[in-house]
Amino acid sequence: MNAVKIVACIGGGVIGAGWVARLLENGIDVNLHDPAPDAKSKTQAVLDNADRAYAKLTMAQRPVKGVLTYCESLELAVRGVPWIIESVPENMEIKHAVYQQIETHAPSEAVIASSTSGIMPSQLQQGMQYPQRLMVAHPFNPVYLLPVVELVAGEQTDLDVITRAKGFYQSLGMRPIHVRKEIEAFVADRLLEAIWRESLWLIKDGIATTEELDDIVRFGFGLRYAQMGVFETYRIAGGEQGMRHFLEQFGPCLSWPWTKLMDVPEYNEELVELIAGQSDAQSGHYSIRQLERIRDDNLVAIQQALKANEWGAGLVLADYEKQLFDAGAKSASIEAQPDHSAPIRTTRRRIPPDWTDYNNHMNEARYLQCFGDATDAFMRLIGCDADYIHNGKSYFTVETHIRHLDEVRVNEQVHTTTQVLSGAGKKMQLFHCLYHDNGTLLATGEHMLIHVSLETRAACIPDVEVLEALEAIAVLHARLPAPEGVGRAVGQAL
Repeated sequence: MNAVKIVACIGGGVIGAGWVARLLENGIDVNLHDPAPDAKSKTQAVLDNADRAYAKLTMAQRPVKGVLTYCESLELAVRGVPWIIESVPENMEIKHAVYQQIETHAPSEAVIASSTSGIMPSQLQQGMQYPQRLMVAHPFNPVYLLPVVELVAGEQTDLDVITRAKGFYQSLGMRPIHVRKEIEAFVADRLLEAIWRESLWLIKDGIATTEELDDIVRFGFGLRYAQMGVFETYRIAGGEQGMRHFLEQFGPCLSWPWTKLMDVPEYNEELVELIAGQSDAQSGHYSIRQLERIRDDNLVAIQQALKANEWGAGLVLADYEKQLFDAGAKSASIEAQPDHSAPIRTTRRRIPPDWTDYNNHMNEARYLQCFGDATDAFMRLIGCDADYIHNGKSYFTVETHIRHLDEVRVNEQVHTTTQVLSGAGKKMQLFHCLYHDNGTLLATGEHMLIHVSLETRAACIPDVEVLEALEAIAVLHARLPAPEGVGRAVGQAL
């Protein structure tokens, strides 16, 4: 997947450790240099969170993790390494000193990618021996999950470096954006700065609290922006006439004195305490690690949902999963039906986003889950419900045969029907059919179950009420023709 096999990361703070995590998860070895005494423990905390998040992020086979080497010196970290990520503090003197050391010990052709969030690369290039190989690759926290990375060239940057960087970051499951002109703070932070400045005024003037402002974003336009951005959102707001109508309607508002973006409140201790106090009241009962994991869980869910809808960041994830799959190849309640003489409709559901593979079709394990849910629904119908199981008895599946006949996509409606092939004594044999709501037969599943005591884990006769209900349906279903595919074995001629 990637020509770069080893990367040096200089700086292991929040952003640096995030880069380490994303690289390791993609099978790339990392040399990390950070002189801070707690660098190892802080980095490991980020790696643990990344491992937990990646376990849910994709169903694709994950690459064998890269090897992390903690280097005592910058010299050891960059020696012979083709790609260097700098994530040291936002201090020009520190960055220039680091670049001087890198150029002393690293190969002259090694790319240097700064994680700076606002310093222009032309300023970073000052005094360098090989400034043409330095660029900015500005990510967002958590780096191991958020796909966007801003690529910014300085006046002396070789554009081939930007081209190479696009391919490199795409291979990591990211969405690189080439910022066409070099400006302070680049693009994303300028957008964030606008809402940040306005938020400070809204808090200072007592209009809203930190929690209320966050709720407005996360329950409102933030969800729209997550999948459609600014301009496509407003285009839709213009109705059938699109963006032009929107601008005609709302363009004049730009001259209205709504915001204070050209002015900022005095940044003093009073404002700091006001914001910090409200933030503590909002989230102080969570630890930072808890908040990080809540954040990660939500980001995973959003990206999986967008992937299922083939939109926005979901397309990046789908493409990334395809890369991983390709590399790994070279892993309803019962409806009312008083007449049980026909196969019984046992479940009906819409295929959820996390049931799909990168092709947006339900994966094979979920066919089995559909049939397992159908079995559970049928068990409830005959009285083997939660109370029955709580009292120590149930049916265990001992044999299953599934035929996969057709595909079904996310959000499409499916239902199952269940026919009893036999139901006497300790045995229950069921035949499920999975249908698309348009009538297409998607799969069949034949299941043999044995009634057991949950106390002894041994087979036993069901309670009278359960056995009588099962036998009554079995008698009715015995009059039905044998379903197509019953008794089949793997490899049997069609």
